Amino acid sequence: MIENEKTLIKFYTAIANADTKTMCKFYHGDLQFRNPVLGLLKGNDVCEMWKMLIKKSKGEIKIEFSDIKATEYIGSAQWIATYNFSQTNRKVVNVIQSQFQFKDGLIIKQTDEFDTWKWSKQAFGITGYLLGWTGFFQKKIQKQALLSLKKYKENVNAN
Repeated sequence: MIENEKTLIKFYTAIANADTKTMCKFYHGDLQFRNPVLGLLKGNDVCEMWKMLIKKSKGEIKIEFSDIKATEYIGSAQWIATYNFSQTNRKVVNVIQSQFQFKDGLIIKQTDEFDTWKWSKQAFGITGYLLGWTGFFQKKIQKQALLSLKKYKENVNAN
């Protein structure tokens, strides 16, 4: 098994154990992260995002991962996050495909892809079903998610 495959296994095991401290050790300082809900995040904002999501899930997030593949420079994985969406308390089962780039043995780029409409139907119910496929609704979700991250970071820094 190549070293970066081991890195991804340890990374997802840390997420599954709600261990953001360990998980963040696998991220490069110049990290770029992108997903359909939050858009592009850089650097420490990515770790703060994971801390916020795990806190909002109250430790009730289930992570399953598979199909981990990696070379010296790139990698991929499929994973499933099962949780109750904090805003609506609706159950979400999100199937995610991740692509990675590595530098110096660490993750420098992570791109997560998933079906945003399927996610929004689960997270928002009928509203997500009717509007989740629209760019307007997706931008509104992204704006709200980034605002939540900003508030979370302000609270952490205030304490």
